[in-house]
Amino acid sequence: MCTFAVIAHRHSTTNTRLGSVLSPAEALARLGRGDVALGRLDILPSLDGVEPGLWALDRLAALGVTVLNGRRTLIAAHDKLATAAALEPPLVLKPRFGSWGEDVIRCDDEAGVDSGLALLRTRAWYDATGALAQKLVAPRGYDLRIVVAGGSVIGAVRRIAAPGEWRTNVALGARREPVSPPEEARMIALGAAAAVGGDLVGIDLLPSDLGTWVVLEVNGAVDFNGTYALGDDVFDEARRALDSRALVREEPAA
Repeated sequence: MCTFAVIAHRHSTTNTRLGSVLSPAEALARLGRGDVALGRLDILPSLDGVEPGLWALDRLAALGVTVLNGRRTLIAAHDKLATAAALEPPLVLKPRFGSWGEDVIRCDDEAGVDSGLALLRTRAWYDATGALAQKLVAPRGYDLRIVVAGGSVIGAVRRIAAPGEWRTNVALGARREPVSPPEEARMIALGAAAAVGGDLVGIDLLPSDLGTWVVLEVNGAVDFNGTYALGDDVFDEARRALDSRALVREEPAA
């Protein structure tokens, strides 16, 4: 029987509910051909890159381990420069490797851009990676976070921004509400996950002025809980989808 392990540095609720948590070094020592590893390396707290261990995911694959959310996927999901380009205001400045809404600045005019960049230049991560500029999608006070696992939508919530806050990060006071996302949002989320090769990712969607949805971010180490459930237990759904994806990955080698 194969071993399923989550490769991460944090023993978060999401990680432990998905499976046994191993550090990259532990995974190399314990996993072998036929086992399955799910990459869940997250953004560094310093916002200047991804947690160490991406190289280990490539090494595990070379050893015959079926790797889900591999190195290329996590880089594409975490590095916001990979999917966006700087635009004229109104825009949003953010760390290239960002999370939790930290150091995300809304700039409504050129003066705002200048002051925003001046502030970001004081951050330790700025010299290492620079900042990313994204065109501002007019805030509606909420967004959708959809969790995609193994090519299926297995969870979703609507995130409602805190009073006086335009960002919808839970770390900044937003609250989660259960939601069954519309079909168009599901299809866009599936397309975004496929674009980065994501086996388990979170897709943040904003309602746009055109009556559709805009992909804001892809999260390669998304945290979720029971609120995300679309029916059955969301962690059971995630594991079933990932097990199916792992079997598909194993077939060519077999």
